[in-house]
Amino acid sequence: MKAVRLKSGPVLAGLLAALAVEFADELVDGTKSAAMPLIRHDLSLSYVQVGLLAAVPLLLGSVLELPVGVLSGTGRRRRRVILGGGVVFVAAVLGVALAHSFVVLLAALVAFFPASGAFVSLTQSALLDADPPRRAQLMARWTLAGSAGDVAGPLLVAAVLAVGGSWRLAFALVGAAGAVSWLAVAGTSRATEGTDEPDALDSWPGLRAAARISVRSGAIRWLTLLEVADLLLDVFSAFLALYLVAVVHVSPAVAALGVAVRLGAGLAGDLLLISVLERFSALAVLRVSVLAAGLLFPVFLLVPGLWLKLAALVAVSIATAPWYPVLQAELFASLPGRSGLAVSLGSASGLVGGLGPLAVGLLAEHFGLSWALALLVLVPVAMLAAPARRQPTAEGGGLD
Repeated sequence: MKAVRLKSGPVLAGLLAALAVEFADELVDGTKSAAMPLIRHDLSLSYVQVGLLAAVPLLLGSVLELPVGVLSGTGRRRRRVILGGGVVFVAAVLGVALAHSFVVLLAALVAFFPASGAFVSLTQSALLDADPPRRAQLMARWTLAGSAGDVAGPLLVAAVLAVGGSWRLAFALVGAAGAVSWLAVAGTSRATEGTDEPDALDSWPGLRAAARISVRSGAIRWLTLLEVADLLLDVFSAFLALYLVAVVHVSPAVAALGVAVRLGAGLAGDLLLISVLERFSALAVLRVSVLAAGLLFPVFLLVPGLWLKLAALVAVSIATAPWYPVLQAELFASLPGRSGLAVSLGSASGLVGGLGPLAVGLLAEHFGLSWALALLVLVPVAMLAAPARRQPTAEGGGLD
């Protein structure tokens, strides 16, 4: 696939539109994490139901999303899938705002996940296809936009509560932000779409070859590391507000601000990462960050009081900032010219990753949330025990 230099005006507009999509996607997650204590109280949810709200949409959504990456192709065809997914994305967020029962809320979140795959994941793959040699740098910018959305979510919840609104109003505003990002994508040029040629695996018979390529390329290693890392990223964030309310004994509003502190520190880490990746090897940065997180996360769990925990939380969040962008960039690098396959593989790995939040919810229900989160200290240990090595491949070449 021909590389596109992200410098011209139209291409820059496409980049900004792509970053707006990621901002809107993470705005949903940030809002949901901060509002979860309010949602749990309003709908009378148990910890198991909270775990199900995280796990079931991820599992079912991954099944629905699984063929999207491979079958979406590239160019105009991929663009149509992206825009269609964006429509469902906005509708699902508004469905959350209108939910008055666990079942309706679960259904809206289930619809959201495959919509996010079509709208967000394919936008990401188009962006990375535009400049393959700088995937890690592009992912750093992508992650920065997502972190900004993560931070904005809890702040939005806190602001809405401050003016007497509810979590439903917060989600309605998030839906409006998603609609704006959809308009941005629809109104930009196709500068980051690549060619209009179909992907070599753009058919169901090609999926048999996809399995062989995935194993030989080393992509399975990166997928595994992504799912393990996510336990201390999104899964931890999903339970953080509940932890602050149930264990540290703060109010839901303070817990929302606590989530904002974590995500704000992650935002600072993402901003720092952009310059760090211009100077150091991405894999070297990853190894150092895993070691740092392995030392810092137990400190967060053990220190007493809100302020010491928030200080430790800041350090943990900065330390884990390189994990997702570096691992995701390496996943795409292991499958040169096959970004659609990388998206579908990510959906497949989500079937396993979806068990993470459910396991935390079950453990919290039976042993308490403190003990459930304490098991996350094993995440950096597992990542260090499975060192990442780049599989030798030629950019744009075959993996046969």
